[in-house]
Amino acid sequence: MIQIVVLLKYIIESTFLLDYHQWVTRQQKKNKPWTFETVLRSHTPTDSKGRICLQMLLNSVLVAVTDLAARLLGNATFRRHFHLLLSGLVVFGPALSLWVSQYSIFAKKSHFLYRMFLRSGWGWTCVFTGSFIFLLSFSVRRSLVISLRHLSRLLVAGVLWVGFRRVMSVLENATGSCYEPLSAPPDGHPMQGVAEPGQPLLLLREGETKVTCLGSGMLWRGYEVSEDAFLLCMCCLLLAEETAVFGPYLTLGGPSGAPLRLLFLFCVLLLGLWIFLLLCLLAYFPQFPTQLVGGALGCLSWRGLYQGWYRMGPSWYCPGRPGVGLLTSQSRKHGHQSDPYGANKVEWN
Repeated sequence: MIQIVVLLKYIIESTFLLDYHQWVTRQQKKNKPWTFETVLRSHTPTDSKGRICLQMLLNSVLVAVTDLAARLLGNATFRRHFHLLLSGLVVFGPALSLWVSQYSIFAKKSHFLYRMFLRSGWGWTCVFTGSFIFLLSFSVRRSLVISLRHLSRLLVAGVLWVGFRRVMSVLENATGSCYEPLSAPPDGHPMQGVAEPGQPLLLLREGETKVTCLGSGMLWRGYEVSEDAFLLCMCCLLLAEETAVFGPYLTLGGPSGAPLRLLFLFCVLLLGLWIFLLLCLLAYFPQFPTQLVGGALGCLSWRGLYQGWYRMGPSWYCPGRPGVGLLTSQSRKHGHQSDPYGANKVEWN
């Protein structure tokens, strides 16, 4: 913090003074030598020195922000109770519909965040999380095989997501029915059993699937599970698991350049965006039974993978847990690799 304050003072002083060398001379006459003068003295112009100071300032801010986020995500209490927090959002989130305004910009499915991120949520998760996992593992071990082994966890989750969509499609086609809306009774005769005047009548159409029914402008009624709730819950838990290793990794003294820290920060921002979109869906488009089942399946998928299968350790049939095989402080001194979780007795609950 002292370094950042001194750098800010230098930038402000050098901006308002006409000549940089006059300012240095004045500081020397006051017997207040500038501690960074020996570092920044060169034959480059003043604006180059300003850019150097700006880069140092931005790098200090990046380190401070990523360290804070890494300590939060790597905290044992956060890791242990994050799925409970997410479950509470799914259960009690629809109650927010009593307070939100239906005239808000987030009450429209055509909103930019829904079109840009929600429809391709798995793609965004794979791009940022996969880049972070690959750079973290490859920068430590320099092994393409180990990096691909860690990336295989995303492949498993992708296969699970595709399989879930196929199963839900079969279930909806088996339990649902297609109805054709009628704006008026046929032959001009009033129909019995109409709940409200002006409400469209429904005519059952047999042999239709959900895709063809909705494509023809008709109505589909059947048992559905919210794919959006499943995807957002699974992506949130996946991001929390994959990024939680960065805190212990920094504590053990692993190499952490600006690209790795930026990717980690992007993953944290993406996690916050998924939580925000989940709250928007629950508040503005409440579908309590379907969203509850979708969120429950997302949590169960995380439980089966990260709390079950991956605990068996890395092998030909199991990719292992996040962070297994990363560099430790002991391995940097003695030149060998070991498991940071076993070396530091970190329990990932």
